Amino acid sequence: MTTVSMGKRVIIRRCDSYDPGRIAAIVEEGMTELGARPEGRVVVKPNTVIAHPEIFPHAFTRSEFLDGLLSATRARAGRMEELVVAERCGITIPTRFAFSMAGYLPVLDRHRVEPRYMDESRSVLVELKRPGRLRDAIYVPEPMTRCEYLINAPKLKAHPWTTITASLKNYIGIQDDRHRLVDHNTWLEHKIVDLQEVVQSRFIAVDAIVAGQHMMLTPTPFHLGAIVMGDNCCAVDTVCAHMIHVDPREVHHLRMASERGLGPLDLADIEVAGDYPLDEVRERSEGFGVGPVRIDHDYAHTPGLRCTVGTFPEAHSRDYCWGGCPGSLQEAVHIHEEFTPACLSAMQRIHYVVGDVRQPLEIDDDEWVVFAGDCTRFDGEIDGERVRIVPTYRSPGRVSVHHTRSNDLLLKLAASFAECYTTGRRRFLHVTGCPVSVAVHVNTLSIIGGLSNPNLSPRLIAPYVGSYLAMHLAHLREHVGSR
Repeated sequence: MTTVSMGKRVIIRRCDSYDPGRIAAIVEEGMTELGARPEGRVVVKPNTVIAHPEIFPHAFTRSEFLDGLLSATRARAGRMEELVVAERCGITIPTRFAFSMAGYLPVLDRHRVEPRYMDESRSVLVELKRPGRLRDAIYVPEPMTRCEYLINAPKLKAHPWTTITASLKNYIGIQDDRHRLVDHNTWLEHKIVDLQEVVQSRFIAVDAIVAGQHMMLTPTPFHLGAIVMGDNCCAVDTVCAHMIHVDPREVHHLRMASERGLGPLDLADIEVAGDYPLDEVRERSEGFGVGPVRIDHDYAHTPGLRCTVGTFPEAHSRDYCWGGCPGSLQEAVHIHEEFTPACLSAMQRIHYVVGDVRQPLEIDDDEWVVFAGDCTRFDGEIDGERVRIVPTYRSPGRVSVHHTRSNDLLLKLAASFAECYTTGRRRFLHVTGCPVSVAVHVNTLSIIGGLSNPNLSPRLIAPYVGSYLAMHLAHLREHVGSR
């Protein structure tokens, strides 16, 4: 396990286009200035949470950026024993699919670099010791425990749960599906900080050429024209926050990481260098859309969806669950809008309820009610029938990281169909989970709302099925090989 580097120098360089040669030159110069010399077992970690050149073109670290970064890494390398690009994409999609859609595979072939799909790797337990930790141990895929030099290559985006996603938040992608959703609720930002203890970023290059606004899966593009580099996640993310008019102290995982001694949070403690002054970046980014926005505000006037939000069980976040079900709903709606642009007008009307709701619900005659999440409580009437939704939420101390459920997309799809089609004459259902994932929200909106399911889209299904089968074949090989 590597020690924490308290680097305080952050470089912002101009880069207005995705030119791999230009990116390579900028990154190599940044590595030289920071004294970065990749060596040993080197892992490059992009953000490939979801990728598709047409449907999700702005969600991921671009292939041209990865191309330039790998060129610079080769040029600056010391004695490298291994160079791999490792990631676990989001919402249960096979990482093979995301790498293919992101255009990574030709880049990796050209640079003679192996992909490491975290959803196909064996996970091992890593003990955590830093004061303030949420857990004493956490599971991560084996390639990350062998990493001696981590190059962190995030995409700068807004995020509906954590305000922004940059180098610290990029660590969520080092876990496989079985462990990724553990503590992905009001404890999400604590978990992000815990993951920093697994391995520290030795060099960071942020793709801020085209940044992402509002959402993390379906962001609205914003041409920022920047590459941000450093060797300390807190310092880099503090500068990134200022670049898009966010107070870094309002980014909870960033503040907590700094409080645990992982790096600075004050610009006065950071030397900002490069040819793109921070004030000029901020002038260019005026109006950048960040959020986050509560769902009862976001969908207050939409025709097909309205939301009732109650209270939540943890003392540090009584009024809202920023890391769980509400954000998953927002991402799911935005995904549906990519496939059905007028989906909120076209769908069956849904009244979405989350949290401990003590007041009666006003339900229209043409509305379905979806109670979401393990913490949701309700005791009242729907269509003259008494409805009791009993919470089953468990605090982190009662949730074992050793016993986790499968997060397989097809199993989730089947479970959603079973749950929705066994409601009988009732027009409500309780979707359980902590959190209810984006994938389950997508399925539920498809089935209850009468929308086409993006997972079954002809634009995706053929390459997706191939990647899904290859992923499970790799699982089988891993299982047989470990016996």
